[in-house]
Amino acid sequence: MDGIRDILLRKDFDVPPEVSAIKDYVQRHYNSDVRVTVQPKSLLISARSASLIGSLRLNAPALQKAVNTDKKLIFRIG
Repeated sequence: MDGIRDILLRKDFDVPPEVSAIKDYVQRHYNSDVRVTVQPKSLLISARSASLIGSLRLNAPALQKAVNTDKKLIFRIG
């Protein structure tokens, strides 16, 4: 049986390129931070600001093109 240390040593903790691309895009264009959760067929983007999420929803095609992904973008306030 593997110990927790052995399991954690095998785990890949690298940030997916999609996450860093989304965070960079939002920081560059909106000077704000977002949280990104990677799911199998979608990317969940959440922020505390409703106005930021609204702007991101309107610019979703540009964001998806900048990130270069076919995954569905889901926006959440919170």
